Amino acid sequence: MKNEKNTSCPRVDIGGQAVMEGVMMKAPRAIAVSVRRPDKTIVTKLTPYTPITEKHKWMGWPIIRGVVNFCHMLSMGMNTLQQSTEMLGIMEEEPTKFEKWLSKKLGKGIDKIVMGTAIVLAVFLSIGLFFVIPELVARGLKALIPNQNWLVNLLSGLVRIMILIGYILFCCTVPDVRRTFQYHGAEHKTVYCNENDLPLTPENAQQFSTLHPRCGTSFLLIVFVISIVMFTLVGYQGTNYFLRLGSRLLLLPLVAGISYEVLKGLAHSKGKIVEWLRWPGMQMQRLTTKEPTAEMLEVAIVSMNVALHGLPKGCETTPEGYTIIRDYRVTDPNYVPEEGTAVTKEAAKAADASSEEATSLKEKAEEAKEAVKEELDAASPEAVVETNEETTSLKEKAEEVKEELKEELAAQAASDAE
Repeated sequence: MKNEKNTSCPRVDIGGQAVMEGVMMKAPRAIAVSVRRPDKTIVTKLTPYTPITEKHKWMGWPIIRGVVNFCHMLSMGMNTLQQSTEMLGIMEEEPTKFEKWLSKKLGKGIDKIVMGTAIVLAVFLSIGLFFVIPELVARGLKALIPNQNWLVNLLSGLVRIMILIGYILFCCTVPDVRRTFQYHGAEHKTVYCNENDLPLTPENAQQFSTLHPRCGTSFLLIVFVISIVMFTLVGYQGTNYFLRLGSRLLLLPLVAGISYEVLKGLAHSKGKIVEWLRWPGMQMQRLTTKEPTAEMLEVAIVSMNVALHGLPKGCETTPEGYTIIRDYRVTDPNYVPEEGTAVTKEAAKAADASSEEATSLKEKAEEAKEAVKEELDAASPEAVVETNEETTSLKEKAEEVKEELKEELAAQAASDAE
């Protein structure tokens, strides 16, 4: 099976994202989020997806589609992170009085308020780190080297890149973030496995690199490099700090649109020059991806299969509606359980348990019959006959229930084997 080609679906580009203890995969028509809970089971959620370009064709035009995709991925990324936290089932803290008061005043759920606050803080932090500080540096440089706009923009751009690298290195010191970087690596390996038409197994995926040309980390680096060029060509070059800062922020959508086109071009092209141009972004990914474990790859594979093929049938669900996956292989539409596997054994156990339940019901009917006989010893013959008939009917129903359960479970076991 390891070297066989996987022809279950046509080749499409799949995007992904690492989340809290899991992976999100985005197919053309669906988004799947899967996480591994502390009890080692995998829970997954499938959400239908319709590209916004189908509703608004102009949003699919070059450059514009990059801006749209940039905004969409930021929004979806934050929502997916929040969703993965909820799916883990470990964030059940009591809201604070302030959160309850704010929720009441704004008429919004507490989770939405927390998410909104996180997004606002993230935006302010990004502006502060990657625009305010570099432009303060540029202001100082202009005083030292006047009339050298290209050099000032180059050096301030390098400052942005150094801040980004420093920020990522700081994040690597946080254990939870490092695990997220491992899931990032699992996402890339699984995408590679799918792109090479191999069956999605941890063994097949493990052979691939954690570095992928369509990664968001590469996109960030391209944005920073393109920004140096754009800020030099069309950005405000005067000494007014706030005009410089404002012009850079206004140019960001254009920079994002151009960077998206560059990323797509490099990802789908081949050649030595292309490899050289990809190289910086690929090396940057060494900071944001780590080698995953086999269990992490299983989670990524579940998301990939569910995004491509939908949810598997016959699986349990949590009270919240998430699908429980106990064996990642069941998400593969071509998977056939072997005799004696865990799936077959579980079906047999379920059949035995149901048979025991029916037998217990029969025994209770017998006990009820004996108890009623004793109580009705002094009653009229007609009452005794009527009671015996009711008890016999109860016994017959117990036998019918037992036989029906056996037939249903036998059919289910046969269906699983097929």
